[in-house]
Amino acid sequence: MGHMPIGVMYRCDTAPEQLPAYARLVERLGYDELWVVEDCFFGGAVSAAAVAAAVTDNLTIGIGILPAAFRNPALAAMELANLARIFPGRILPGFGHGMEDWVRQVGAAHPSPLAVLGETVTAVRALLAGETVTVAGRHARLSEVALEFPPEQPPLISTGVRNERSLRLSGRVADGTILAECASPAYVRWARGLIDEGRREAGRTDDHRLTVYAHLDFDDARVHARREIAARLADAAPMSPADADLVEEITKLRASAPGLDALAAALPESYLDRFAAAGSVEQCVASVARLREASADAVVFIPPRDNRFAVAQVTLAAESLLPALRGVTTTA
Repeated sequence: MGHMPIGVMYRCDTAPEQLPAYARLVERLGYDELWVVEDCFFGGAVSAAAVAAAVTDNLTIGIGILPAAFRNPALAAMELANLARIFPGRILPGFGHGMEDWVRQVGAAHPSPLAVLGETVTAVRALLAGETVTVAGRHARLSEVALEFPPEQPPLISTGVRNERSLRLSGRVADGTILAECASPAYVRWARGLIDEGRREAGRTDDHRLTVYAHLDFDDARVHARREIAARLADAAPMSPADADLVEEITKLRASAPGLDALAAALPESYLDRFAAAGSVEQCVASVARLREASADAVVFIPPRDNRFAVAQVTLAAESLLPALRGVTTTA
């Protein structure tokens, strides 16, 4: 057993020129991982990962996520092979569907996002393993493609997905899964079950890393966490079956507290414990421990949106929270 890896996200809405200093800070503070994000139309995650890895010595760099529809699998494999060879054992790439509106906006929409993701991950994993790949899929079309410089240590490929079919697909084709912010322990447990169903379908017996993003608000007032959770709950999108017990209550909250500020103020304290790592050392440790008990293998903190608060909270959390989290162990 070892301690659960704890990472920090570099938010995509932070200017890219601040990344080198931020990456050095995260490593110096003792975090295990730094995760960079690719959302349209901010910075590119592959170049960001290269910069973050180059300015640090041992920090693991996660990529969460590369929209599969944006990339030819061969080109994606070439980029990831470079990173894996130059920074062996330090790169954790992830692929996902991408936001539907953004994918359509750049002309990459496809009738089957599931096929796009599955074919991309399958082809990239095979290429990074040094295989010669020929595939004529609905999205991926490669003819006898092989990398000239495959990495000696192929990186684990995760998918960043949410729904039932995609979680099962992740279990079948990927080495790990990334769950987005506001994932409750119940949701993590539910997602792991679906991933394992996919693994059984594919006859896989290897490990499958489950990485969970969690909003960090290392402050007793928990104001930032309230706003982030309220923003998610204000969305009319249906909740997962794992959190179905809250549907009626959330519907009433939306009606009685219209507007983001009102909804944030009206959130029950239990929601902060359920959907974020927020509050005191004890509250944050308890939240991470619940995620671990629900089968999370790693937790990545998302700091507040304001960069000044982000740096302050990441620093304070490292000094007081990180030592306590070293007692949260994992068998992965």
